[in-house]
Amino acid sequence: MATPAKNTICLWYDGNAQDAARFYAETFPESEVTAIHRAPGDYPDGQEGDVLTVEFTVMGIPCLGLNGGPAFKHDEAFSFQVATDDQAETDRYWNAIVGNGGQESECGWCKDKWGLSWQITPRVLTEAFTHPDRALAKRAFDAMMTMKKIDIAAIEAAVAGK
Repeated sequence: MATPAKNTICLWYDGNAQDAARFYAETFPESEVTAIHRAPGDYPDGQEGDVLTVEFTVMGIPCLGLNGGPAFKHDEAFSFQVATDDQAETDRYWNAIVGNGGQESECGWCKDKWGLSWQITPRVLTEAFTHPDRALAKRAFDAMMTMKKIDIAAIEAAVAGK
């Protein structure tokens, strides 16, 4: 048996942790499903033999999917922020999440079909709105505030003052 990571993110699912973990492993680099554990006995939202927990990594971050039932839902208070290098990578992740039953939100945020929030954030955006030139940063920030999926060309135009 492998030694668990010192710190692991535990994500609560309503019986579909294995599906979510497989999707993340197929979508993001440095991601994989590492173990599936079945319940040794009945529990409030499942039976002996059901998938209870799924160990997986998302872009190198260790996670545990817990099939705990419908009591708790994901919300925007927790999200994965994915730094992207170009529009193609931004589009690929955004489209994978939204196109697989997910939902668009504002400013680079979206939710997967399990309700987990993701921020698909091009590095150029982060660099722009943290820039020491506050007028430049505000132009980039204001442009972002009008977007759902981030448009890198529009952010670069805002940075340039166009």
